[in-house]
Amino acid sequence: MTAHGLIVSAPRSGAGKTTVTLALIAALARRGMAVRAAKAGPDYIDAAFHAGAASAVSYNLDTWAMPPALLDSLLSEAARSADIVVIEGVMGLFDGVPAPRGRCGATADLAARYDLPVVFVLDVSGQSQSAAAVVRGFAAHDPAVRIAGVVLNRIGSERHRELVTQAVAALNIPVLGTVPRDEILTLPERHLGLVQAGEHGDLARRLDALAQMAERCLNLDAVIATAAPVKQHALEKVCSLRPPGQRIALARDAAFSFVYSHIIEAWRAAGAEIIHFSPLTDEPPPQSCDCCWLPGGYPELHAGALSAAARFRVGLERFARTRAVHGECGGFMVLGQGLEDADGARHCMTSLLGHATSFAKRRLHLGYREARLLCDGPIGRAGEIVRGHEFHYATLTEAGHDAPFSELADAEGRPLGSSGSRRGNVTGTFFHAIAPRDER
Repeated sequence: MTAHGLIVSAPRSGAGKTTVTLALIAALARRGMAVRAAKAGPDYIDAAFHAGAASAVSYNLDTWAMPPALLDSLLSEAARSADIVVIEGVMGLFDGVPAPRGRCGATADLAARYDLPVVFVLDVSGQSQSAAAVVRGFAAHDPAVRIAGVVLNRIGSERHRELVTQAVAALNIPVLGTVPRDEILTLPERHLGLVQAGEHGDLARRLDALAQMAERCLNLDAVIATAAPVKQHALEKVCSLRPPGQRIALARDAAFSFVYSHIIEAWRAAGAEIIHFSPLTDEPPPQSCDCCWLPGGYPELHAGALSAAARFRVGLERFARTRAVHGECGGFMVLGQGLEDADGARHCMTSLLGHATSFAKRRLHLGYREARLLCDGPIGRAGEIVRGHEFHYATLTEAGHDAPFSELADAEGRPLGSSGSRRGNVTGTFFHAIAPRDER
């Protein structure tokens, strides 16, 4: 099977990339095509929606955080069993960090590296013919990046559609579809992005509505025709992170859901077994496991329930006496002494580490990070450098007296100081790990 691929991108965030991507995936799957999806950059939530629409895991492809060999392996794995691979971009097409060409985290890096065409989603609300100037600028910006067609989003009227379509068509760039303003197609959001796919009891209905929209509003045959063959690379097993144990207890529920698919698959490929448990339903980590991982998610929305989950807290404390426990972001918050919710009410957490956090005192922390590990632990050995990111609004209100977990730097190598905590077998940090730094 020779898979073809395309990238859905836009000039900026909020232009409609996710809506168009999901509509394409759902509509192509309804045609009987084997569809796989991927998400550029660090994002858990969009990838989960992709997986729901394609009925297959969606990988993240991050040119800053991932070594090139890992990128190649993940895209090749996605293409191996697909007719078409649909990659959703991140932010604007050329948005990234200052870094060597091809390694800045921008969607354009993927388009150039894999010679994949870009379906450009343009929000044309508040403009008409001027939209063509935007398309012209993006199309000419980098000769290595090819805009193969445009989807005009948030069309206000038939006259509006005619004006914008004619202006863009004069550039000899096809208009692949026009999507009217329709609030019914808007997915609900919260502070970290879309409300998670697993929280929508009507997700199948929403995806069906998006598929119908794509069939009405997009020229699906023309979209398929724009896709280019995905270049296959050797499927070397590039382990993003070593498994932290042979049997890993992984928290999974509405409070703990942010786990990258490539990490889980790498653990399994290395022979690890993953056992899920739910702190929200007061389940402790299975004592048969040799490591417990509390991923990120939304504990701030469930602080009361987590505080009341006595079996979970007692079982986790017992587990931590003899085995490793690691918390990422939301998991780190739950490992502390207390968590203040949005209303300012403080809830007792597990107290396995000495810090406390607040969602009432919000401040956005966002960006790529390099972490130099200060101890052996679940994401690597002391001295190793791991790349990843932070994205949270919670603040540290009490630092505690535990030893730090890592030293952080931003994407440009500027030091940010120590981060996270460690005490005995317990480690935690706001930092989300993606992959070891490529030393080549």
